[in-house]
Amino acid sequence: MNAEQSVSTPTFLARGGELGSMIAALNWAATPLGALDEWPAYLRHTVALMLRAKVPMVIFWGRAGHMIYNDAYRDIAGARHPEVLGVSVLEAWPELASFNARVIDEVLAGGTLAYRDEHLVILRSDKPEDIWLHIDYSPIVDDDGTPVAVMTLVKDTTKRVQVEQRLRIAQQAGGVGTFEWFPEDGRLEVSDEYRRIWGLEGDVAVTESLLVGLVHPDDRHAAGTNRLDRPNPLDYAEYRRLDPVTGSIRWIARRGEVIAGPEHARSRYLGIAMDITDRKLAEQAVRESESRWRNLFEQMQEGFFIGEAVRDERGQMIDFVFVELNPAFEQQTGVEISLAMGRPLSEVLPGTPVELMQRYAKVLATGVPDEFELQVAALEDRWFEARVRPAGGDRFAVLFVDISLRKASERVIAESAERFRSMAQSMPNHVWTSRPDGLLDWFNERVYTYAGVPHGTLDGEAWATLVHPEEREEAARAWVDAIARGQNYETEFRIRRHDGEWRWHIVRAVPQRDSDGRIDRWIGTNTDIEDQKAAEAALSNLAATLEDRVAQRTGELLRTQDALRQSQKMESLGNLTGGVAHDFNNLLQVISGNLQLLSADIAGNERAERRVANAMSGVARGSKLATQLLAFGRRQPLAPKVVNIGRFIRDMDDLLRRALGEAIEVETVIAGGLWNTLIDPSNVENALLNLAINARDAMNGQGRLTIEAGNAFLDAAYVDAHEDVTAGQYVLLAVTDTGTGMPPDVVDKVFEPFFTTKPEGRGTGLGLSMVYGFVKQSGGHIKIYSEPGHGTTIKLYLPRSTQSEDLIVDVDTGPVTGGTETILVAEDDDAVRDTVVAMLGDLGYRVLKARDAQSAMSIIESGVPIDLLFTDVVMPGPLKSPEVARQARERLPNIAVLFTSGYTENSIVHGGRLDEGVELLSKPYTREMLARRLRQVLANQAQRRVPAHADAKVAPAQTLQPARIIVCEDDWLIRATVVEMLQMKGHDVREAGDALAALALHSQMPADVLITDVSLPGMSGVELARTLRTQHPELVVIFATGHANVAGVEAGARTAVLSKPYGSELLVTTMASLIPGAHTA
Repeated sequence: MNAEQSVSTPTFLARGGELGSMIAALNWAATPLGALDEWPAYLRHTVALMLRAKVPMVIFWGRAGHMIYNDAYRDIAGARHPEVLGVSVLEAWPELASFNARVIDEVLAGGTLAYRDEHLVILRSDKPEDIWLHIDYSPIVDDDGTPVAVMTLVKDTTKRVQVEQRLRIAQQAGGVGTFEWFPEDGRLEVSDEYRRIWGLEGDVAVTESLLVGLVHPDDRHAAGTNRLDRPNPLDYAEYRRLDPVTGSIRWIARRGEVIAGPEHARSRYLGIAMDITDRKLAEQAVRESESRWRNLFEQMQEGFFIGEAVRDERGQMIDFVFVELNPAFEQQTGVEISLAMGRPLSEVLPGTPVELMQRYAKVLATGVPDEFELQVAALEDRWFEARVRPAGGDRFAVLFVDISLRKASERVIAESAERFRSMAQSMPNHVWTSRPDGLLDWFNERVYTYAGVPHGTLDGEAWATLVHPEEREEAARAWVDAIARGQNYETEFRIRRHDGEWRWHIVRAVPQRDSDGRIDRWIGTNTDIEDQKAAEAALSNLAATLEDRVAQRTGELLRTQDALRQSQKMESLGNLTGGVAHDFNNLLQVISGNLQLLSADIAGNERAERRVANAMSGVARGSKLATQLLAFGRRQPLAPKVVNIGRFIRDMDDLLRRALGEAIEVETVIAGGLWNTLIDPSNVENALLNLAINARDAMNGQGRLTIEAGNAFLDAAYVDAHEDVTAGQYVLLAVTDTGTGMPPDVVDKVFEPFFTTKPEGRGTGLGLSMVYGFVKQSGGHIKIYSEPGHGTTIKLYLPRSTQSEDLIVDVDTGPVTGGTETILVAEDDDAVRDTVVAMLGDLGYRVLKARDAQSAMSIIESGVPIDLLFTDVVMPGPLKSPEVARQARERLPNIAVLFTSGYTENSIVHGGRLDEGVELLSKPYTREMLARRLRQVLANQAQRRVPAHADAKVAPAQTLQPARIIVCEDDWLIRATVVEMLQMKGHDVREAGDALAALALHSQMPADVLITDVSLPGMSGVELARTLRTQHPELVVIFATGHANVAGVEAGARTAVLSKPYGSELLVTTMASLIPGAHTA
């Protein structure tokens, strides 16, 4: 479409400039306008006029707006010329397509449009460009008057708009508003910043009368412009503007010029306005500051002057000139101001020290202020205190005051203080001084000599370190009170001497006051009154009445008698329990032994077995009672071992938790580096278990039990305050509960035998007595702390052992075996002897028997082979059992010896402990206990003797295929026993204290066997079994109960009822009969 054609230029394009030629050359036939010779006359006429115009013009033809423009439009088109000629304006200026489309629609509809300073962003080159244009659009109509094209006149106003923007920004930044005044009508044309300065809205017409009305009445004459007779009615003026709303005042400065116009033309009145409020406020502040400074300068009591340095040719300051002085200068120095002003210091005050000039020079050189005191010989040796500051340039300011009187006072005070110190040093007392605030600041030499500390170490509050701790707080309180009241201080307290001795002193201090009555110092003394105190104490002792002494002696006698009676009571009870226990244990042994022998004869007879089991339970209770009596009476034979209590407590953790139940939280605290102790392990286990059970009962089954173990030292002071305690190192075992606690009268009785706070039938009253006896027999100490509502703590102090921990082996487990060795039984009680012989024979041993020690000795001397001597400790006749054992070992070096007794007295037990190497089986004992102990004693001799007969035959024991078992029993002791029996048989056993816990265990892993008590808290054992059977029909159920009959329960193929008490063999046999496919041997 841009291809040129070799045709002649039409007449209407002649003299059309470059664009006329380009229009003539363009192939318009390819556009909606058609060939040039087809253009209508009105279009030719319009184009001819446009091409001759000097302003940018462009025609948009038709709806597409094909462009025809003149030479002036080339600058508007920029780099897009000449490609846009004949092109649709929508394509030529795509960035303005929507704008031009709206224009074409509006104008072709018969309308006209005018835009002033229209901001457009166009692409005349390769980057966007901001331009501002005046644009006028009007329609071009055909012969019928129909709009067919748009005539556009364009004027580029970009430069003017940008200049105005920059001017506006500059005015705003500089706070300058511009205006032009028209005197003929008082009208003003103003800038936006001018409006802001005057607080005018943007659409308000600005007139001279409007502005004058805003000016403060006092300043309106200066703001008026009606005096046209003046050469410049707009010359500089300042006036105040009132804010009509707030009433606040702003200062405005105005300056204008009159610009004369051409001849017969009016002059123009142009000007600017500025807000000068900040400057006016600053000037006012400066004036006020100057006035205040001048008043201060004139009225101040301190001398003041400003000096200017005088320098030599090297620039060194050698003098200065007084350039300003205040009236006080003359008062302070006696030099008249008129004689000093403008003159150098060397003339005004000749002979001034060089040091002064050096200080002034240093301030000027460094800019750092200086303060100093100086004596001036030229002013009658008067003293001055001066403060020097730089004052700009080579000047400095000096503020000074005459301190000659103060210096004289200081000399007097110093001389007085020196006299005081000389006097204080010569005094025999301690002398000290304090500041008004109570901080001590000086002591005479006697204080430091007495205390043996370096000078200065007692200043401030450090003196209190010399005061005895018992009087320190009261001494300090009295000192603070004396300072607050301003009254004399007097008190007595002990002061530590350099050798550590505390000596009594009376301490006094009096305040010293200045001329105004204010305290400026305290002077104090310490006077040694130790000898006086000793004399007073001695006199007080001598003055004690005879009645007091008699009362003291009587009290001591009563306490001694009470202790003696208590000791005799305990000793008598111990002897009584020992004798009773001996006969009682023999009786129990006969009963126990025959019951066990009877068990073998009645095997299979359930009723008989149950009765035998009940009888054995009674034997066990009787044995426990005898043991407690022996423990309380300190007659129990102990087999002490070196143990670590901490490890011992950890080993008992499971047992304690089963005994206490889930509702009691157990916490153990074991101290690091715990010592060993020498104790009987079984007895300390019983003691700890007893204390835990007592705590459980005191907490009603729920609370916190804390078991602590640590090292302890009981010193002489503690021993003096307690009976029957030895000073030394102990291992402390403490048990603390959160129970109900006990009142003091109950605490005093808890260790007495048969005393109990539990309901009738719940306790024997021997538990704590047993613990007390065991601890005392072990060489320890026991202490109880308790208060109602605050729980109880019982502390056991067990003697420390420095030996290594013993290895403790449990010999009471494993299968019961017999043997074929020869055993000599020496027992004076016929029933006991016959029972033991029968039990030994049943175990396979060859048995010899003797009714007393002499008969046993005869059998030994006969030469019959004997492997073991089993003898009672206490037997009638002159020959005692220990002596029989000693002679037996002499004649038969390989013989083993096992003692048995219900009460050992002192024959093989000394200090409550078994003699070294002695083996003892306490009565009563069971067949199993006897069998295991025999094998143990014989095994100890195995490496030193040849057995008299063949190896012992091991009795077969029942076994059962391992099964998963749940034991549900609310009595923790029964539950723990059953669980242990079953675990020893190799079964997987889980335990529960109630039915809900058992259901939870079964849901986690189904069990093969349920062993349950019938009477359980909450859901009964019968309901528990029925519930589990609905889930697991093959479940084997064994009801273990103390009742003869259980309602609703019948024995069947998978159900059995086991009466309490029962043994492990009966339990295993019962399970074997119920579990399908079980095998027993």
